[in-house]
Amino acid sequence: MQVAQQKLNENIAEYVLYMYQVEDVIRAYHFDVDAILKNYVQPQLPDASFINQYREWYQGLVAQMKNQKIEKIGHLVSTQEILIELSYLHNTMVSMENIKYSGVYSHATNYIDEFKAKSNLKDKNHIEIAFHAMYMKLLLKLQKKEISAETEDAFDSMRIMLAYLSKSYHKMKSGDTDFLKG
Repeated sequence: MQVAQQKLNENIAEYVLYMYQVEDVIRAYHFDVDAILKNYVQPQLPDASFINQYREWYQGLVAQMKNQKIEKIGHLVSTQEILIELSYLHNTMVSMENIKYSGVYSHATNYIDEFKAKSNLKDKNHIEIAFHAMYMKLLLKLQKKEISAETEDAFDSMRIMLAYLSKSYHKMKSGDTDFLKG
């Protein structure tokens, strides 16, 4: 909850990935908030005084996921809305020929297309695919699976693109319209 709010305010790309992880945690614990708190949240909390806030937050997320019928797969509407905003921003920067962003995007494009071809994300745009790739990398690391140098290069190019996009997103949200200048 506090982590999510901090990421939402400071790094939107990390926030999206964090929310993907939270959704999977909720699913892994079969929507049992008590089990989530006991086994996942409490071991990470330095101070138990926040446990009620976490309980409310997870209860709210569980309710949203059930209401949105994403118990098995899918992402929260609020997270999808952020992805839409990021996609619009991406399209704007590409069409406005933001030189720096266009360069990092161009470098990542082939890797994104390769990932798309090997995945079941055929109907997703490049931004969504890059987020799914970054989440896959996180899962591979958590499982302590080896990542080849070539795959690491692909992940790195997408990470750089999403980092630039995230920085531009926060500039846009703060009213700094210079984000189009590269």
